[in-house]
Amino acid sequence: MEKFNFSLQKCDGKARAGTLFTKHGLISTPVFMPVGTTASVKAVFPQTLLNLQIEIILANTYHLMLRPGENLIEKIGGLHKFMNWPKPILTDSGGFQIWSLSKLRKVNRDGINFTSHIDGKKYKLTPENSILIQEKLNSTISMVLDECTEYPATYQRSKDSMELSLEWARKCKKQFTKRNGYGIFGIIQGGMFNDLRQISSKELNNIGFDGYAIGGLSVGESHKEMIDIVENTIDLIDFEKPRYLMGVGRPIDIFESVEKGIDMFDCVIPTRFGRNGRAFTENGEINLRNAKFSRDPSPLDKKLENEVSNKFSKAYLHHLTKSNEILSSMILSLHNIAFYKKMMNDIRNSILNNSFLELKKKYLDKHAKYKKN
Repeated sequence: MEKFNFSLQKCDGKARAGTLFTKHGLISTPVFMPVGTTASVKAVFPQTLLNLQIEIILANTYHLMLRPGENLIEKIGGLHKFMNWPKPILTDSGGFQIWSLSKLRKVNRDGINFTSHIDGKKYKLTPENSILIQEKLNSTISMVLDECTEYPATYQRSKDSMELSLEWARKCKKQFTKRNGYGIFGIIQGGMFNDLRQISSKELNNIGFDGYAIGGLSVGESHKEMIDIVENTIDLIDFEKPRYLMGVGRPIDIFESVEKGIDMFDCVIPTRFGRNGRAFTENGEINLRNAKFSRDPSPLDKKLENEVSNKFSKAYLHHLTKSNEILSSMILSLHNIAFYKKMMNDIRNSILNNSFLELKKKYLDKHAKYKKN
C-alpha cells in the first residue's frame, strides 16, 4: 500500500515540480483540482475527466453531510465508489461554506452551529466530527475545520479567528486516523495580516500535517493583497510538504502563486464560466454569447486534443449558448478543464526545463486579466 508522501523533482527559482503519492494514485504538481462540490464536477462525466488525465478532484464535506449524508455514502462504499471516480479526492472541511451562510450560523470554541440552507434543519459541525465525516467519505486528503475570516476584518478579529482555527487544527489532527496513503492538511489563517499568518504557519508546522493550505483568500481582497500574503507566508511552510492555495484559480493567480512556491489549486472558475458561455483560449478569454461569434467557423482551439475543443465551431457554440442548451455547458466546461490541464502540464514541464518565467510571460500576455472579447 502506497505511503502518503510528497517528492520534489525540480525547482526553477521558487517554482516547484513534484509528485504526491497517495492511496488512490499519483498526483503530479503543480496541479489544478476541478471542483466536484456535491460529488459531481458540474456537466462533466467522471470518465471524461479520466480521459483528460485529471489526477485529483475536490468535493465538499458540508454539502455531502447535508445531502445525501455521509452514512449513506459510507454504506455504498465511500465517495470513490459513490461517484465512480477511482483517483484521489480532496474534501474541504466545510468551514468556508458555513462561513458564507453568515446569518444561519453561530461559531463557538467547540465548533459551528448552523441551519441547513436546504431544509432548515439544525446541525453542529465540530473539528472532531468534520474529520469523522471525511473518513466516512473515504477522502484521500482531509482538510482541518477552520474559520474563514471575513474581508475586511480588524486585526483583533483576525487574531481571534486565527487562534480558534489553530485550536480546531489540533483537535482535527488528534482525531485523524493515520492510514497508509491518506493525508490531512492544515490551513493557515490570519486575514490580511502577515504577522498573524506567520504565527499560524509556525504553529501548524509544530502540530505536523501532511500538507499545508493557505486559506481565507479569494474573499474580496485585491490581487496584490492575495499575492503579498502568499509571498510572506510561503517560506514558513515546511519545504518538503505540498502547499495548497485554496479557492484561487485565475490563470494570473496560478502563475504568480506557482512562482512563489504553491503546488496545488482549486476553483470553480472553469466549470462556472463554461455554464455561462465563457471559454479560455490560447488568445485569452472569450464570451460565446457575443454576436461577433455568430458566424465564426473556427473551433475553440485547433491544437487542444479532446472530445470538444477542436470539434465544434464558435458559431455553433454561440447558437447553443443563446438557446440555453445544456450541451453548451457540457462542451464549454469540458473545454475549460482541458485548457487548465494543458496549462498545468505546460507549467510543470517549464519548471523541469528551467523555462517557467518564459512560459509565464507567454500565457499572461493573453491572460493577465479577463478579456471579454
